[in-house]
Amino acid sequence: MIKIRSASAGSAAAVIIGLVAIAAAPQKQVSPTRAAVALNSCAATPSSLTPVRYRRQIPATHAPGNSELRLVKELRLTGPPNRFDYQSFDPATGRLWMNHMNAGETLVFSTDSDKVIQTITGVARATGVLAVPSLHKTFISAAGAHELVTVDDRTFKIVERESGIQFPDGIAYAADAGKIFVSDESGSADVVIDARTGEKRSTIPLGGEAGNTHYDSVSHCVLVAEQTTNELIAIDPISEKIVQRYPLPGAEHPHGFTMDEPGRLLFMSAEGNAKLLVIDMTNMKVIGTHTVGSTPDVLAWDPAWRRLYVASEGGVLSAFWADGTTLRPAGEYRAPHAHTVGLDTRTHRIYLPLQDIGGHPMLRILAPTA
Repeated sequence: MIKIRSASAGSAAAVIIGLVAIAAAPQKQVSPTRAAVALNSCAATPSSLTPVRYRRQIPATHAPGNSELRLVKELRLTGPPNRFDYQSFDPATGRLWMNHMNAGETLVFSTDSDKVIQTITGVARATGVLAVPSLHKTFISAAGAHELVTVDDRTFKIVERESGIQFPDGIAYAADAGKIFVSDESGSADVVIDARTGEKRSTIPLGGEAGNTHYDSVSHCVLVAEQTTNELIAIDPISEKIVQRYPLPGAEHPHGFTMDEPGRLLFMSAEGNAKLLVIDMTNMKVIGTHTVGSTPDVLAWDPAWRRLYVASEGGVLSAFWADGTTLRPAGEYRAPHAHTVGLDTRTHRIYLPLQDIGGHPMLRILAPTA
């Protein structure tokens, strides 16, 4: 609204004529692409991954009643007794997508019925997996075939394959940009895929080995753990270019990580020295360091209870709870090859697929104390 002060009749008429002329003049149109860039560009700065006007949101929490992770159920899984890898949970359907890596399969497990409802084959050495319910697609890194595989989550059929990725691993979906970002670990790059067509858009050289990749919906940045130089890399998903690099002091070979996005905390595991770093994303400083099991790999964050789980190749599942911005230990669970962990965010139950218990793959379902 334009406010006009009191004026004489003549000057008022002149103002009205001027306003009519402005309204009639052709208006400069803002390109939708430029508007998207202005709205959704990565907000990384040299000292922050948090937009200036954003205020962190940390709900009140309390310490667990005890540190026990109670075994709820143990289920024998099909397939050979070999390695599992990443998992991805879809809360809308209650499905946990679970990569049986060295079997070349992805299991679709219903956390409602506690049954495997589908087995996706043809995904050689399946590493990373990400369910994207809004697209009715699940993306799987088939490292043995050097490709990203797309599955229709309604038919469980493979609908797209994009090849030419040396060792695809972690997967992130930048929803605002409509793009998938895939860690190419041995290719020292992040590969960008069109989420709707499945076609490759670009390859972003990182300068070293790629660990996991995640999208931060607050900063609108794609984040990658860079294992060679021990850095966290921020990528603008619109321009598909690196915009910042952050050192990770105290981390050797950082690989897996997850985030408390509203609370602006990032939890980074370091395979080389069995450490877990807590990073304040408002200033990119390490505010906590914890020792976890040897060669930590997959992490899971429970946003409602503010619990963190770190699974390690050494067979230790480390549990923590977030007290404000301070991470506190909350017990551990030991099992052979417990290096991957899944989480049902509705029930807070934890899923540990173990490669060989008595000659068979086994799934253990755990429940933490409220």
